[in-house]
Amino acid sequence: MASSSRNNKKYDVFVSFRGEETRDNFTSHLYSALCRQNIQTFIDHQLNRGDEISESLVNAIEASAISVIVFSEGYASSRWCLDELVKILECKKEYAQIVIPVFYRVDPSDVRNQTGSFGDSFSKLEERLKENTEKLRSWRKALKEAASLSGFHSLNIR
Repeated sequence: MASSSRNNKKYDVFVSFRGEETRDNFTSHLYSALCRQNIQTFIDHQLNRGDEISESLVNAIEASAISVIVFSEGYASSRWCLDELVKILECKKEYAQIVIPVFYRVDPSDVRNQTGSFGDSFSKLEERLKENTEKLRSWRKALKEAASLSGFHSLNIR
């Protein structure tokens, strides 16, 4: 079932990233490179961020065969990014979506264990949401799972 459902996917690739940090450099280069190869790529160009990820974003994740997660220092300070991550991993489990983590100037072990500067970003978010232990637990689990997948690290592309 999973392999046949991939044929009717709207996008080849969904890119999850922290906008302020990577939008104008790494992520835009990645997007351009994918488009040059005629790879249907979804990237969220909207700067307005609410508390919840929009339904259209959830639909875009579900409609993608592959998700690329660009982990950067501030990724874990965004509830939006972390909610995207949880949804991506749900799609990996339910639809066999391929998930590729990219570690942009962060160490995979820092993402996995929420340590270093990546961990500092997560701690700030944790402080603001300490009453929501269930959500924090799901984010920690998702970060650990995603950072344990094989991906690309030491990408210090300028």
